[in-house]
Amino acid sequence: MLVLGIDPGTATTGYGVVRRDDRGLTQLVECGVVRTRARDPLPARLREIFEGVQELIARHHPDVLAVESIFYAKNVRTTVTLGHARGVILLAGELAHLQVHEFPPAEIKKAVVGTGAATKEQVQFMLTRLLRLKAVPQPSDAADGVAAALTYCMAPNLASRARPSSRLLVP
Repeated sequence: MLVLGIDPGTATTGYGVVRRDDRGLTQLVECGVVRTRARDPLPARLREIFEGVQELIARHHPDVLAVESIFYAKNVRTTVTLGHARGVILLAGELAHLQVHEFPPAEIKKAVVGTGAATKEQVQFMLTRLLRLKAVPQPSDAADGVAAALTYCMAPNLASRARPSSRLLVP
């Protein structure tokens, strides 16, 4: 099973592709970020995110899309703008006929570290241990995408139900 994890953002969208085999062993396939230009208008940035996620889906053919859900920022505008980015990511997954699962940040931290109050550093440390990596995925947005994918892989009630499917991929 192949899981594409996404940490949404309008400036930097982090992603991680994690493979889980039949024995439950996980392996990092790829991670990175989709960056947009701060000076571009929001619709152009959203298109870049959408096309970036489509390209990842076309390249890796994941079975599942795991997305970090919205958290409530102090700034309402930030929360709304993040919602736009999440929307185009969810749309890309839906158009590719992927199973889409959303996880709140605290659930991702709990799955990876064991506590929903874990720090970013603790999550990154555990990613290196759980995936047997020599270094923390960089930048931190990429690590957050990897953590979202790993959360799906570690959820026994979800991961055991995932099945590869034949589906049309968005060109």
